[in-house]
Amino acid sequence: MDAAAKKSKLIKGTTGDWEVVIGLEVHAQVTSEAKLFSGASTAFGGEPNSHVSLVDAAMPGMLPVINAECVRQAVRTGLGLKAQINLKSVFDRKNYFYPDLPQGYQISQYKSPIVGEGEVLVDMPDGETVRVGIERLHLEQDAGKSLHDQNPSMSLVDLNRAGVALMEIVSKPDLRSADEAKAYVAKLRAILRYLGTCDGDMEKGSLRADVNVSVRKPGEQKYNTRCEIKNLNSINFIGQAAQYEARRQIDILEDGGTIEQETRLFDPDKGETRSMRSKEEAHDYRYFPDPDLLPLELSPALVEDLRNNLPELPDEKKARFMRDLGMNEANAAVLVSDKDAAHFFEAALAKLDEKAKKMGVPRVAGEVSKWVQGELFAALNREGIEVADSPVSPEQMAILLWLMFDNEINTTMAKDIFKIIWSEGGDPRTIVEQRGLKQVTDLSAIEKIVDDILAKNPDKVADAKSNPKAIGWFVGQVIKASGGKANPQAVNDLLKKKIGI
Repeated sequence: MDAAAKKSKLIKGTTGDWEVVIGLEVHAQVTSEAKLFSGASTAFGGEPNSHVSLVDAAMPGMLPVINAECVRQAVRTGLGLKAQINLKSVFDRKNYFYPDLPQGYQISQYKSPIVGEGEVLVDMPDGETVRVGIERLHLEQDAGKSLHDQNPSMSLVDLNRAGVALMEIVSKPDLRSADEAKAYVAKLRAILRYLGTCDGDMEKGSLRADVNVSVRKPGEQKYNTRCEIKNLNSINFIGQAAQYEARRQIDILEDGGTIEQETRLFDPDKGETRSMRSKEEAHDYRYFPDPDLLPLELSPALVEDLRNNLPELPDEKKARFMRDLGMNEANAAVLVSDKDAAHFFEAALAKLDEKAKKMGVPRVAGEVSKWVQGELFAALNREGIEVADSPVSPEQMAILLWLMFDNEINTTMAKDIFKIIWSEGGDPRTIVEQRGLKQVTDLSAIEKIVDDILAKNPDKVADAKSNPKAIGWFVGQVIKASGGKANPQAVNDLLKKKIGI
């Protein structure tokens, strides 16, 4: 990282610049139909306590049985993070009391996790690539949920989530800004979605993050006391919480105070963090190996089989788009950041394969990319929906672009037709025919309009002869007079001939 880039991340204080140090613990719900140690359903939205087995409820004599699919999903995630897979790992009991934890302990992993060190490459908008080390990934049970607003005199407990498998993915303290923290979580979520190991739905709690924040003076090597902000379920909240907490710590230190290691919560309405409790250390949880579960041993053959069947991940897909489609890095990075967006793009491009062979792959791929990132993304953002729920299909977009490549419609028409498909559906070809939207390429049909506009604007004709770029004004006027149907290239050629340039 060059000095300018490093300096841009520093936070200004009254005593000079400060550097923020951020590490994240991301809890990702494993995609599995059953819980980690029981056969109870993991479906979201069931009636309270309707997805609870005797194991989840900690009934006497009930023993946990490991869900092999959750183990495979954890290994696949580790491989996707380019991490060390530990062939032997151990489940431990993490002891603490909370009303929504029926056992009085959580089955987790401590000293011997299933996945060791790995790495995530994060592309920042300014072109910098940030390498974020992964410390570990371990499997653990989720707790239930306490409900404090259902009854005026007591709290209720819903154990539907109790026992659901989580992967806790712990990063190294390699992040140096709130923006980097947001980009890291977005990239990690994309990897999980490509792998199919977590759906990444933060609104439903499938992905949550604890953010560890400390500050230090630039050039310092040691890490100072950190505070942990718990259970953030939005990428924007992660950024806001990290930024606020860094500023809070700087203000305390510059006033001569000290930072107390503690756990804090983020209040999104006020945009601030507040103290929750003093930070627990590992010894506070009295970890010990769970006597009901043998150490988990994996065969090298299982790991290799899972490795060989991994899907194409974002970094590999981005490299392929750049290599095979002639796409620049920025556009490729945007497309691969969302699995469904990348699928939409590739599906539309596949329908245009014949055009790509004739016109050139980079040109056609570039046009599809422009429309996906432009018209499609804008419409999705307007409606607040995901790519998977788009009312315009890749096939409809491909047909629309095919018509444009064949000069049957121009760009303005294509955008209007896209809006019609979005709101009403239909085949672009049918819409063009029924609504008379076909572009006029016949010079004789537009020659009268050209002659009329040239006759009315002799001064601009003279200007265009000395300044050929001024012809653009005439092109716009002719297209406007034709109701948007005149082909811009045909108009441009005819004007040049008439004006004599």
